Amino acid sequence: MSIQHLTSPLPIHAVLAEFDRIGRTYFLEKYGFGKAREYMLRDPVTGRLYDSKAIVGAAYGHAFPDRGPLGPENFSGGEATVERLLVSLGFEVVRIGQDWTVEEVELVVEDYFSMLRLESRGERYNKSEHNDALRQRLKTRSKASIELKHQNISAVLDQLGLPFIPGYKPRLNLQELLRQVVVSHVTLQRPALEAVIDDFNERIVPGEQKFVAALTERPNVPEWGQPTKRERLPRKMDYAAREERNRLLGRAGEDWTLRFEHERLAVEGRPDLVERVDWLSERVGDGAGYDILSYETNEVSRFIEVKTTNGGALSQFIVTRNELSFSEETGDAFCLYRLFDFARAPWLFILRGPLADQLELQPLDYRARLRALA
Repeated sequence: MSIQHLTSPLPIHAVLAEFDRIGRTYFLEKYGFGKAREYMLRDPVTGRLYDSKAIVGAAYGHAFPDRGPLGPENFSGGEATVERLLVSLGFEVVRIGQDWTVEEVELVVEDYFSMLRLESRGERYNKSEHNDALRQRLKTRSKASIELKHQNISAVLDQLGLPFIPGYKPRLNLQELLRQVVVSHVTLQRPALEAVIDDFNERIVPGEQKFVAALTERPNVPEWGQPTKRERLPRKMDYAAREERNRLLGRAGEDWTLRFEHERLAVEGRPDLVERVDWLSERVGDGAGYDILSYETNEVSRFIEVKTTNGGALSQFIVTRNELSFSEETGDAFCLYRLFDFARAPWLFILRGPLADQLELQPLDYRARLRALA
């Protein structure tokens, strides 16, 4: 029983098809192998990676059904055995588990920012197609490892207070080289990134109008962590602050919320309260600590502060000292309505009660005046 008896690529192709059909986890469990830690067979057409030793062991059983597949204890893997056999049969074997190189990181960062530009303009794109294209160039990287790098890039951008792709939720434990390349890209491509921020902010028309059906749960929040080095970006690139100053986007979000409240009260059986809902910030201006006065079904006041973004649910936003104090004074009567994905298809989650109990708050500015001399 030797893998050298495998002299045709056909059994290999057969088990590759089985691998694709039943999935990696079940395939490895079926044949008794663990995940490969170094050598992987790579499909040159799709870029998919396969556990090379498990493939060879299973292929032996296809070639010699009377003998059955080989287990991991029946032969050794590595360069001199499995790799040599697969290469001799016309397959490509790559090594995994090594740190990403500068060239690899730069490729994935450039790809991420190309998707971010499309995201900011509301243009459609396919993340899987981008991943597949990258794997044609990053021959030793799997689909999952590339997706993780995209999530790592989101984490760096969030730490810098910049917009990120909602579909790639921030993931920490990232390679320091990646952080350096992202920061360098942000610095060198500042005008282009400012245009991305402007494109996000210019989209002020809400997507589909579903109102009550848009209500969703508060998102699960990862451990954000802190950047290993504080990067000071130009003020023009403060995405959350620019959204806060964008009165058109803010007003559109408040108008959407007003209609949400009208529908909510009607659905909950209190259409008589609709006329009492007061869009305070539109009527008298900002400064009250909330935007809209609405009501619970028992006629208790609901003080609503609206925060709107075209980014994802985890995007940063600005809270004023006045809003923070008012939320403490009013307790559970205070509701922060977080509207996200606004231009694409608005979604809403609600934070009720004092904001300090539910948000990580970082002081950004101070009101200053001269001290009296001693």
